[in-house]
Amino acid sequence: MEIGLTVGDDLDRLEASPTRFDFCELGVGEPTLAPGEIDPDRLADALDGRDLLVHLPYGQRLATYVPEVNDAIVDYQRRLLEAAGGLGAEKAVLHATSADRDDVAFREVAAEQLRRVADAGREAGVEVVVENVGHQHAGLQLSVLGETARDTDTPICFDVGHAYMEGGDKAIARFLRAHGDRVSHLHCHDVRRRGDTHLPIGAGEVDYGAVAAELDGFDGTVALEVFTDDDALLVDSAERVADRLGAEF
Repeated sequence: MEIGLTVGDDLDRLEASPTRFDFCELGVGEPTLAPGEIDPDRLADALDGRDLLVHLPYGQRLATYVPEVNDAIVDYQRRLLEAAGGLGAEKAVLHATSADRDDVAFREVAAEQLRRVADAGREAGVEVVVENVGHQHAGLQLSVLGETARDTDTPICFDVGHAYMEGGDKAIARFLRAHGDRVSHLHCHDVRRRGDTHLPIGAGEVDYGAVAAELDGFDGTVALEVFTDDDALLVDSAERVADRLGAEF
């Protein structure tokens, strides 16, 4: 298991982040950090031996009601994935969003969009992992995401905090019990139901012991998505997650 750190779309933050982490997850895409504008030498220096993962843009929906727009979304994600692959990225996180998540018939369109983007990632040598954002208005619900990922043979980025916001610890356990075998990547942070998110581990309400119980033997990647530049808090959170998951940091 590897433990890394999300750094947003900020190369300066990547450069300043603790080198103890195994990888950094960098946000890419217009208008802030187009992959084609990233200096590979600067990126390599900033990574300082760490692996690279990327987070694809989340401003647009994955699926719309307009076929031409859907084609453009896939083309754009393909361009980003090809560029990310050229930079050496191993995985790319994609938000599971839809123009209307409650339209049951439309879910087939969302599934096809996910399949197309995942295939584009495979062609670029990058593993696309689809992230649960069901706590947001456009995000596919956990149950829908799990089945869609399974039907399209797409690995999952399971965001523990997002799942807690959607349905609490019971939703986390229920999803991992049903779809934990598809989880390749974790986003770990703590949250409170009143709306505080992306807190250091231990500062919120998530039962990470229950997460570990459902992911026994997990050997994927774990990204801390804690919104702070305090190295001590980041390292402490990493140590807490590693301890829960039976790993070392």
